[in-house]
Amino acid sequence: MGFQDNSGDIILDMVLTDEGRRLLARGDGSFNIVKFSLADDEINYSLFNATGSSAQQDLTILQTPILEAFTNNMSSMKSKLISLPNQRLLYLPVLRLNNVANQSVRLHTAGNYVVCVDQNTYDNRPLGLETSIGFNTNGQVKDGIIFGMSTNADGGFIKIDAGIDSTNVSEIDESLIETEFSIEIDNRLGSIVDKFADNFASTTSIDDDNIATYILRKTPTSSFVTTPTQQDLLESSSPIDGPIASTLEFKIRSSQDLRTSNYLFDRIGTVDTTTFKDRAGSSATVKIIDSIVRVTGLTTGYSLDIPVRFAKL
Repeated sequence: MGFQDNSGDIILDMVLTDEGRRLLARGDGSFNIVKFSLADDEINYSLFNATGSSAQQDLTILQTPILEAFTNNMSSMKSKLISLPNQRLLYLPVLRLNNVANQSVRLHTAGNYVVCVDQNTYDNRPLGLETSIGFNTNGQVKDGIIFGMSTNADGGFIKIDAGIDSTNVSEIDESLIETEFSIEIDNRLGSIVDKFADNFASTTSIDDDNIATYILRKTPTSSFVTTPTQQDLLESSSPIDGPIASTLEFKIRSSQDLRTSNYLFDRIGTVDTTTFKDRAGSSATVKIIDSIVRVTGLTTGYSLDIPVRFAKL
């Protein structure tokens, strides 16, 4: 991977992603490109010179080197371009990780969400220790600790608010309301369930890098995507200062491979002594794998990377 010199001629550099190459290799005539996306990941818009002449204002941006095309779909096009029919919008929606609404959605002190992958890790959790290490006084796990084996509403979950982060706006244009979200996660490590852990989401696809994509839609019966009521907003906090149009809530269920084997921990993980403490208050040694879960709003293309740590005592 490298940079293309963009100082003169217009450059068009295209490659198929790994998934596209796999489909093309079938050779059965079914491969057909029906849509595409554009992105501006390389562009720094603060370089726009509003005081310069009309020919100089965006010259630095136009001459910024751009990345060569590369095939890994998880490493490209995070900032996708969209077309908006309403040209009078002053603010656009964002996605924000909500870790302030209540104890169940807080981040762990390590700055991530920690998934206890098996029953042993859950059973040997510390009891009666301070909340700073992720457990409240009755031993119930909160503060960024997700039960990867749980089939109930115990433990923490991930909450994302979609809205406009400004007090200057009272409502969101209907064309910008997020009604669908995609979640991308390493399928070797976990899968997506709702915050009650009793509704398992179905994968839309799993690519050649073992990245599973889930598409979650807002419906009257959805336990993943909801529209918060005014009472909900009054009773909870949000990192978004303006109106919130939709909320995504989910948990991560650990994979069977992580629960029954140490193979992936030994191959792509490491050992950590800061995530947990034992019941005596001493540091406990755990195997960990650090990963990223990417959430994207399909209306605006806004994406959010969430740090997740899979832990096993």
